[in-house]
Amino acid sequence: METWLLIAFDSTQQALRTEMLLEYSDIEIDLFPTPKEVTAGCALSILFPGKELPIVVKIIKEEHVEIKGIFSKNNLEQYENIEM
Repeated sequence: METWLLIAFDSTQQALRTEMLLEYSDIEIDLFPTPKEVTAGCALSILFPGKELPIVVKIIKEEHVEIKGIFSKNNLEQYENIEM
């Protein structure tokens, strides 16, 4: 089973910008409502395959995308922030 990670944002503008950047880079993504457990200023998050993490982090840093964080689910089904 493939692991998916979640990017949370403080603004809808940054979420939509990131959606465009990742789609342009041919990364499979899904816009997803931000889970209530993840505190963010934006109602949209992006799910992406965990195997794409290095590329996603590179794009976020190079394009100066403002994010709240990248999260994974642990064994207790709770979201944990991944350090970039």
